Amino acid sequence: MYKYFYIILATILSSCSIKYSFTGAAISPDTKTVSVSYFRNIAPLVNPRLSDQFTEALRDKLLSETRLRLTTGDADLMYEGDITGYEQSYQGVQASEKAAQSKLTITIKVKYTNNKEPQKSFEKPFSATAFYASTQSFSSVEDQLVKQINTDILTAIFSATVADW
Repeated sequence: MYKYFYIILATILSSCSIKYSFTGAAISPDTKTVSVSYFRNIAPLVNPRLSDQFTEALRDKLLSETRLRLTTGDADLMYEGDITGYEQSYQGVQASEKAAQSKLTITIKVKYTNNKEPQKSFEKPFSATAFYASTQSFSSVEDQLVKQINTDILTAIFSATVADW
């Protein structure tokens, strides 16, 4: 009796139209291609390497964590947008009236187009912040902060698009 139960369960599960992976991606089987346009940096304060770093990191994440093929131009899934914010600010004041810590915030506006399921398309900003001690110079921690923030933003974009969370 259990044998038939497992056969029926396996048949039902294998007939589902959405495929899940260990990375959390939930992409319909007929979605095969993705394009990632260059993300321009239009923030008032510009990190000259950020556009290249972010664009390549998004491409790498999509290729390594999904079965999608990267293409240029029209694709089943399309990512485009701009880096709109790159802001350094201070957080908290110590007794000596100096900032206790500083923070870097990056904001990226993403236009996501799903040509297979248009109702899932959107355009919205994603933002993340990283903190560092005010005793550290910004230039000494900037690369590490940018890498951390990029990872956080990429995870949020991935979750909002192909992970469907």
